[in-house]
Amino acid sequence: MRVKSPNNSLSGRVTLVTGANTGIGLVTARELAARGAHVFVACRSAERGQAAVNEIRAATGNANVEFLSLDLGDFASVRTCAAAFLARDLPLHLLINNAGLAGASGLTKSGFELAFGTNHLGHFLLTQLLLDRLKASAPARIVTVASRAHTRVSGINFDDVCQPTKGKAALPEYGVSKLANVLFSAELGRRLAGTGVTTYSLHPGVVATDVWRELPQPFRAIVKLFMISAEQGAATTIYCATSPDVAAQTGLYYDKCAVKTPSKAGQDTALAAELWRRSEAWVA
Repeated sequence: MRVKSPNNSLSGRVTLVTGANTGIGLVTARELAARGAHVFVACRSAERGQAAVNEIRAATGNANVEFLSLDLGDFASVRTCAAAFLARDLPLHLLINNAGLAGASGLTKSGFELAFGTNHLGHFLLTQLLLDRLKASAPARIVTVASRAHTRVSGINFDDVCQPTKGKAALPEYGVSKLANVLFSAELGRRLAGTGVTTYSLHPGVVATDVWRELPQPFRAIVKLFMISAEQGAATTIYCATSPDVAAQTGLYYDKCAVKTPSKAGQDTALAAELWRRSEAWVA
């Protein structure tokens, strides 16, 4: 059965969604395609990515859905993904930094704590590499899927994010990575003022997706008790990506399709600037 969208307002618009092979990302990509957008599905697995492309094409009747290989934990892969997109010589109107993981321990291929390196640094680098194209395509939007989990940490220990995960369930590390998402989006919004590119971070809800696949028991079973569907979880992402109501807003944090105040740490402009400075150096 094909998805019917209320409008085709994204006809002619080009979008890139990370982690679009499953969960919130898949629902988001499908909705954008249903509205007529040219959608790039960026994820690690070529098999699962192409399956998602085929599913979205069949559901929407939109043939302009393509796969890009992307491992956010590997800076070389991020650069290859960005180069592959830029080589197409297309505009980019919407970048959705959606992919993420929780509950996994270790280091990324590029040598950073797994959640921080994947959820923040990979997206930081991807955004930087695509930023000129976004500016040239303005009006454009950058939507970063964060989490209310950012409120459960008080800051970022910049030594810890360069070391393997310490917590058994890796939930503190996940919170730090989501705080980094909020700070990054806010700082990016400040830096892009006047360019026509606007930024948004958001809490999607606790969603039943693969992001929790590495969370050990009994934590995973407990979290599942409070989960909502991927369709419900994608609502705020789609709102930030497409609603004319937020076109003039930038750098803000959203929950349930409304502006919310992030944590005290999430409002720390000095911390945001320091995170930016260090992130630039780390991905260089």
